[in-house]
Amino acid sequence: MRKEIGPIASPDFIQWAPGLPKTRSGTIMRRILRKIATAEYDALGDISTLADPGVVQHLIETHRSMNAA
Repeated sequence: MRKEIGPIASPDFIQWAPGLPKTRSGTIMRRILRKIATAEYDALGDISTLADPGVVQHLIETHRSMNAA
């Protein structure tokens, strides 16, 4: 990937997930993804509008385990 898009644009790591935090209308909540990526787990805001709030918990757990390793 680094050869194709360059070292500046390549991500530090890739996190696989069973889904993304989406609203009931299907909009991806990028704000929540940014907060998880910066480890601001307590500042996620209102997640009651998500179609599947369990996805957020899975993303947080996976992110914590990746950072601990």
